[in-house]
Amino acid sequence: MKKYFSVLRICFINRLQYRAAALGGVATQFAWGFMSILGFLAFYRINPDNFSMSFSQTVSYIWLQQAFLALFYAFFFESSIFSSITDGNIAYDTVRPIDLYTRWFFQSIGMRLSSALLRCIPILLVAFILPEPFRMSLPSSPFHLLLFLLSVSLSLCVIIAILQFVYISVIYTLSPTGIRIMSIVLIEFLSGGIIPIPFFPEPFRTIAEFLPFGAIQNIPLRIYNGNISGFEIVEKMGLQIVWIVVLVFLGKLFMKKALRKVIVQGG
Repeated sequence: MKKYFSVLRICFINRLQYRAAALGGVATQFAWGFMSILGFLAFYRINPDNFSMSFSQTVSYIWLQQAFLALFYAFFFESSIFSSITDGNIAYDTVRPIDLYTRWFFQSIGMRLSSALLRCIPILLVAFILPEPFRMSLPSSPFHLLLFLLSVSLSLCVIIAILQFVYISVIYTLSPTGIRIMSIVLIEFLSGGIIPIPFFPEPFRTIAEFLPFGAIQNIPLRIYNGNISGFEIVEKMGLQIVWIVVLVFLGKLFMKKALRKVIVQGG
């Protein structure tokens, strides 16, 4: 595992160099966060009883969503993985004494962690000092904060395991454009990235919560704001673990099959 952690560390350090891009992202996320909160506020003022989360919980959900955008969102792809496939450099990766699936997995973790670290601190600092009703709330207890951080780690593994299928698919399509667009739209909506899953109508809400997309940001953000409590937390985090095992197992099978048919063009 040492070689894979080395890949993670290299990607993490390399991504920390993009501070200007992170500052631009922070400004964008502040603007998007305020617009989302104002939009929901308008609906809450009409009839707050129609929502399964309080407005304070929704505010915390949105600010955490923006602070940890790089961990949860589907459009944070590792461009070097796509280029290695389309440029033919995957030929060198296949002869190295490493498992290519695991390397891509740790590479994606390093990229997302460094991006999140640069963006989350200023967003959270400002979100905690904003006036009401735009202020982000603290978790109900330190234990819930610990569960939130653990669930975030599981969510990171889930989203990366899902996106591994996108990377592997490019081995067949040779172009990432189409599969990227379709996967982003599908994952963002079904994971609660546009509208929180608790606001979905039944039975669509139950289906969305059971799918692997519902095991991404939906669970940790609702643990933090108190919308999930008690034994339900154990159930939801158990679902995250199950999806990680299933997705990684299927992803490795898909990778093994794809590498048997990989064709490198050029010379």
